[in-house]
Order: sequence, then C-alpha cells, then structure tokens
Amino acid sequence: MSVQVQTPPSSNTPKPLLKPPTMAATPDKLATRLAALDTSVSPTSSPAPSSPGGVGPQDGSAASARHGSVLDNGTNIGSAAGRKSSTSSGAARASFTMTNTDGVEERRGSVGGTGRISRRGSNIVMTPGGAQAVFHTRTNDDVEFPHAEKKTMADHLRKYESLLTLTPQRMRMIVHAIEDTLDNGLQKDGQVVVIPTFVFGWPTGEEKGDFLALDLGGTNLRVCLVTLQGHGKFEVTQTKYRLTEEQKQDEGQKLLDFCAECLDSFIRDTLGRTEADGILPLGFTFSYPCSQDRIDHGVLIRWTKGFGAPNIEGRDVAAMFKESLKRFNVPAELTALINDTTGTLIASNYVDPHTKIAVIFGTGCNAAYMETAGSIPKINSIGLPKEQGMAINCEWGAFDSFDHQHLPRTKYDIIIDESSNKPGEQSFEKMIAGLYLGEIFRLILCELIDAGDLFLGQNTYKLEKAYAFDTAFLSLMESDITDELLTVIGVFTHFFGVETTLEERQFFKKLAVLIGTRAARLSACGIAAIVSKKGYLEEGCAVGADGSLYNKYPNFANRVHTALTDIFGEKGKKIVTHHAEDGSGVGSAIIAAMTKSRKDAQFFVDY
Repeated sequence: MSVQVQTPPSSNTPKPLLKPPTMAATPDKLATRLAALDTSVSPTSSPAPSSPGGVGPQDGSAASARHGSVLDNGTNIGSAAGRKSSTSSGAARASFTMTNTDGVEERRGSVGGTGRISRRGSNIVMTPGGAQAVFHTRTNDDVEFPHAEKKTMADHLRKYESLLTLTPQRMRMIVHAIEDTLDNGLQKDGQVVVIPTFVFGWPTGEEKGDFLALDLGGTNLRVCLVTLQGHGKFEVTQTKYRLTEEQKQDEGQKLLDFCAECLDSFIRDTLGRTEADGILPLGFTFSYPCSQDRIDHGVLIRWTKGFGAPNIEGRDVAAMFKESLKRFNVPAELTALINDTTGTLIASNYVDPHTKIAVIFGTGCNAAYMETAGSIPKINSIGLPKEQGMAINCEWGAFDSFDHQHLPRTKYDIIIDESSNKPGEQSFEKMIAGLYLGEIFRLILCELIDAGDLFLGQNTYKLEKAYAFDTAFLSLMESDITDELLTVIGVFTHFFGVETTLEERQFFKKLAVLIGTRAARLSACGIAAIVSKKGYLEEGCAVGADGSLYNKYPNFANRVHTALTDIFGEKGKKIVTHHAEDGSGVGSAIIAAMTKSRKDAQFFVDY
C-alpha cells in the first residue's frame, strides 16, 4: 500500500482558522480594575452562577455551604467540606466588589464565607466581534493552599463508580431494547435506525479490477485506487486531504465540489490518468445517515460528527455529487453511495467469510449486518426473493434518542446532549463515541473544581473550555504504568497548567477507566443485540471492528469481550471481535465491483 498526504488543490486550499480577537484591555487597565477591590466586611453575599463548563448546583446558600469559594480570577480558595483557605481567618468574610468597564460597581460574592464566587476571571469585556472575553490573572501567589485529601478522592471515586458502572442485568435490558428498536426499524419507514443499503448479499471473494473509492470522514477526505485481485487480496494507493472546520460548516454543494476537485487531482496528478484511459467506477463512502431507495442514491437525513453544512440535509447527496463530477469534468462514474460501516462489513467478509457483523467505534459509532429481504417488510414493494441478502446500516448511534427511556444517562451525558448541535439526537453515540468521552471527564473535573475539591489555589480556566479535554488524554492516562503516573503529570501541566498530587492522579486514571469501560460495555450491548437477533450465539461469529476508539484506546477490545461474556455467559466467548479491513476504502471499491457485476447481469438494475 502506498500512502501520500497532500494539500487540496490550490483553489480550495483550506484557510487558516481565524485568530481570536484581541482583548480590549491593557495590563494597566486591568491593574486599575483590580485596585478597585473593596475588602469591607459584608454580612450578606449573593451566589454567582456556575460557569458554563461546570455542572455544580446554583441554588444559593445551600449550595454554597456544600461547595468551596473560588476567586474571580479563576483561583480556588477553599472548601466548606472540611478544608479552610489560609486567606481567611476567624469569622471575617471579605466581600469583593469590582468596577466594570462602565465604571459601575458589581457585587461578586464573598471570600471565606458561604457566598459562591464565579471562577470565570477578573473581568469580562466585549470583543470587537461582539463575543465575551474573560480576563484570568494569578493573584495570591504567596498563599499556600491544601491539596485534595486522599479520603476526599476515595469518596468521589465511589460516587462515580456507582454512576458509571453497568451491571450485567442492566446490559441485558439495554440489549433487549436495542433488539426491539432494530425490529421496528425493519418494519416501517420513518424510524431513526435501520437503513437498507441495496448492497445485495456477500461478496464472492473473486471480485477483480481497478476501482476508485472516495471517503468523506470526520477529519479527512481520502481518495483511493483499489486494485482487487480476488481471493481476498487487494492493493491500495491513496491520498488524504485535510478538512477544515470552515469546510464542515460551509455550503453543502461547495463541500461536494471540494471532494470532486480532490478526486480529479488524484486521478490526473497522482495516477497520471486521463479520459483516454477510460472512466473508472467509483464508490463514495458518505458516513452520515442517508435514506436510500437504490445503491447510487441517498438523501441525507442528518449530519453527525460535528458537520453542519447547510442546504444538503433532505437532499440527494449522490445527485449533488454527480453534478460536481460533471462540473469539474472528472473521469469517474459514481456507482455506489455507501456508509463506512457497510463497507467495513463487506471488506471484512471479503477477507474472512466468517465475519457477519461490522462495527465502527471512532469519532462516532455505528454497525452493519446482513439481513434477508423477507425480514425487511418496508422494502416488500421491490419484490426481492425472500432469502436475498441485503446489508443493513443500523445507525444505532440514534438508539434511545428523543424519548430517553433505556440508556442510563448521567447529568454529564445530558449536558453534552443539550449543548450539542443536535439536542436529543444520537443518544447512544454520545455515551460511546470518541468525540465525547473526554468531555464527560472534563465535566466531572469542572464539578469537583466548582466544589472546591480540586486544584485549590490554581488557575483552572483552560479546563473550562468545552471539549478541551481530548479523549486521547484518557487513553494516555490509562496507559501510564509509572509509579508516579508521569504521563498524567504531563497531561495536566503541559496542556492545562495545573499541578497534581499522586492521589489526584490516581483518581484521574481510575476515572478514565470508568468512562472507557462504560463506553466499551455499552458498545457490547449493541453487538449482543445483533447476535441475539440473528441467532449467531450458538455457532459464534467474527465481528469486524474499526475506529480509533477500538484500535487505540487501551483495553477497549478486551472490555467488549468481557461484557459479551457478562451478557451471554460462557457462550459469549464465541463472539470475537477483530481489526476490520479498510471499509471506507477497500469496502467501497468491492461494493462498486459487486454493483457493476450485478447490473451487468441485469439483476435488479433499477436498484
């Protein structure tokens, strides 16, 4: 396999991200504002709301009594739960007053008393673009603050263990609910799961020839030439093009034009082909939920994975892409529009016919399996033979969306859902996928910071930014085997500028294990639902699995296997996951080959 990484064609070279606007203040002005602090004793205090990144209570004095105080500059100064700050003594309480940009005094709360103080910074100003910008400064550098106590960390760990642990009984309940959801999706249209793909049956393993594959993923656009050699063998030449955040939100047709231009550049510049060399069949891997009524058609139901390009949802993506191919005179013919999970199913079976299920655990999550036409009442009008195979794109990331009756969602899951660009949707995915696990961890940290139980005396504003804690950090922490947990030290000091104790680091690692284990056990529930539905348990089957979470997150695969045994007993060991073949590249090409062969044989050519 040869791999190249190129920048996109010049006319579509991604623009750099916009720099944040400069704060409209100088150090002198900031010093003037800080000099206006009033330290007069105040008998009353008003609690400030928790920061958007935090999840602490906001119910006035009752909440304040339970939680510590935090200075306006982002520095934690004490906890009401047994630890006192060295900045306050006796019964005295210092009330902070700040002069805002208009010269008007604002009551901020009290220090050392029961008042809760926001840790959002020294002051807030409006940028030229109209956004709020927060000042964060370090003060009280000469004050010593206690670190979190070992018992406190142990108490919190027990709390999060109860919140994030899935028992075998609970998993079996979720399995039954997913199975029922799949059954409903096969019966009738308009469901959020189960999309027939019009991939008719398994590959023969003898597919041969040159085929193009285009993969629009969550991070990159990948273009491949796949040479199928039969007997489960193939060769791949590919090029990757980086997608910018602006492109993900840009006009839908512009996004597809970019894909066509990159494909044209790959064919002409990398492969050195022209129209004289013939037009190659193309499989387009479009890994977002689309309703299909034939293989080269797909109406986008909804964007996932952070995409939000307008004027494409509800439209035929295949037809729009064909327009782009024509506009740029690309020597390729769109033969099949597929989902990456469907491609993974076909590619894995091409290499190992024992593979019956495919799953993706990466930025998002999904699965595919092979159903018989007789078990899909909603496509009866096509007239397929009842035993004819039809690959099913489960789209199980949408399981339990909107109603939220089956999944054990915590308040952190609810915050992630409600603050997402698709509230109420993709509930299963938001508890499993790599896009969200780091954010669950960060929200728990913010809760402990708000309570005054973590990072006392340290500026924590870097942790307040949504999705600042990448899931890769959890992976690094779980992989740390040093006695002092040196990797955990590096994560927090290098990326977030906070110091940690050994007790805190041990807690962080165990919390990462809890979050990663919950994701793996929920993932196993989805696999178990398909196994149960198809009756694969007695004979066993292989499950082709792909995605960064499965491939790179430590112990993820082992935890899935353990969970399958918890669900099914010893028979669960017959269900074995393995690293899948390249579904979005090789699988797409194989499906293009199968489609061409099927239509050449005049078998259901309209589909």
